[in-house]
Parts: sequence; C-alpha cells; structure tokens
Amino acid sequence: MAKEELLTLEGFIDEVLPDGRFGVTLDNGHRIIAYTAGKMRKFRIRSVAGDRVHVEMTPYDLTKGRITFRERTPGAGPGPARRAGIRR
Repeated sequence: MAKEELLTLEGFIDEVLPDGRFGVTLDNGHRIIAYTAGKMRKFRIRSVAGDRVHVEMTPYDLTKGRITFRERTPGAGPGPARRAGIRR
C-alpha cells in the first residue's frame, strides 16, 4: 500500500491504554485504538488524555490508526527545564 492512500483525521485522546496505545475519539464521533508513531517515540513526545492529535488510518481497517502529531495545548509552557549534566 502506498502512503498516498492513508487517511489523516483529527481527534482527541480519551484513554491511555497499556503498551503505548491510546483510545482516540475522532471529530466525526468514531472511537479507534491508535499507537504512537516512531518519530514521536524517538523524540519522546508524550501524549496524555485530553490532547488533540492527528491520526493516520488505512482505508482497509478503520478501527486502528497511528498518531503522527500532537497539537500544543494553549497556555502550556515549553516544558520542564532540563538538568545540566555534570561533566568530569
């Protein structure tokens, strides 16, 4: 299957499931199970319940998807400050 055939939909995370999976309610009212994309895992982008996300789905199975983008929540800062590592 080519990547051009993927459906991209928006929704919000309503449930955090084990093994890096999430229950996502789409804007059209359907509920699916989605997992975090590899780039999000690589850069440690964390998702929690209530986050607005973009989900890619294949037209062959409309019950599963892949979270590819998490929108920033308004009012949230840049995140916790990093601790400087001690070099010896």
